[in-house]
Amino acid sequence: MFPVRYDPFRELRELEKQFYPRFGSLQREEDNLHAFRPAVNTREGEYAYHIEVDLPGVGKEDIKVDVSERTLTISGERRTKNEVNEKEYYRCESSYGKFQRSFTLPDNVDTENVTASCEDGVLEVVVPKAQKKEDAKKIEVK
Repeated sequence: MFPVRYDPFRELRELEKQFYPRFGSLQREEDNLHAFRPAVNTREGEYAYHIEVDLPGVGKEDIKVDVSERTLTISGERRTKNEVNEKEYYRCESSYGKFQRSFTLPDNVDTENVTASCEDGVLEVVVPKAQKKEDAKKIEVK
């Protein structure tokens, strides 16, 4: 048996599909319009934490990266418009979606030197680790 994510409203949606067959398809279309949640990869290096976010179709000017205390927040907007205007045929499709992802940072980070760069639809945020404080200095008693 495959593991299934618990959904407390599954039975209610099944009931709605039986009574309102068209409602289910409209709901799925609406969910797709607002379902932009970019994929994120995180990794820890020797000197920094790296967060890579896939943002196809999002310009650098539409991305915002904030660090507040121990929380890193990446947010932005994706707007696309596909327009075809041919003889006796016109089609215009547009989509719009906001996204926001937040990450709690560990205690050992240097939030003053966080950097972000975006290239080919991939945002990379580098959060450097704080320099380790030296152990207590031993003083010889004379």
